[in-house]
Amino acid sequence: MQVPPEITYRNVAKSEAIDNLIREKIQKIEKLCEHVMSCRVAVEKKHEHQKTGNPYRVRIEISVPPGHDLVVKKESTGGDMHAALSTVIRNAFDAAFRQVKKLNEKQQGKTKVHPRQEVAAFVSRLFKDEGYGFIRTVNEQEFYFHKNSLVNDDFDDLNVGDGVRFTEEMGEKGPQATTVQLVEKYPSA
Repeated sequence: MQVPPEITYRNVAKSEAIDNLIREKIQKIEKLCEHVMSCRVAVEKKHEHQKTGNPYRVRIEISVPPGHDLVVKKESTGGDMHAALSTVIRNAFDAAFRQVKKLNEKQQGKTKVHPRQEVAAFVSRLFKDEGYGFIRTVNEQEFYFHKNSLVNDDFDDLNVGDGVRFTEEMGEKGPQATTVQLVEKYPSA
């Protein structure tokens, strides 16, 4: 890694055990993908309340050249409000590992891409001033996406009708699109 890992704690007491767990997980990612540029990990405890548990949030940002920024955010919510911090960290790093592995395979040409799989959906509605929009699949499923979900910050260049591919993830209000990538511009009149 060219930039030393950055680990920050907010409302969580830094412990050697947690710090070692995070560093061990970072090393596992480095072994998988040797050209990781940087890794930032933020560990946060939102609040402490007996009825709602101890909700932790772990956010991992990994930069892989050329221009790939992978972001994973895991929170203890709903049924797992009392999950230990180490469990939330492991879950976050498991998701990050899967993303890095997928990107690494793609960069090494180990994944096949068929032309009909390129465009998975199209932009159906955009709210540029608010920074979000919706995409619709060929199966008529609609997914919310935020401008930060777009690869290479193409949000301002996006138009209704543009073809995209994306990754589906469960959000707070249901399924949403993450890692949205512009594949085909809708021809303008």
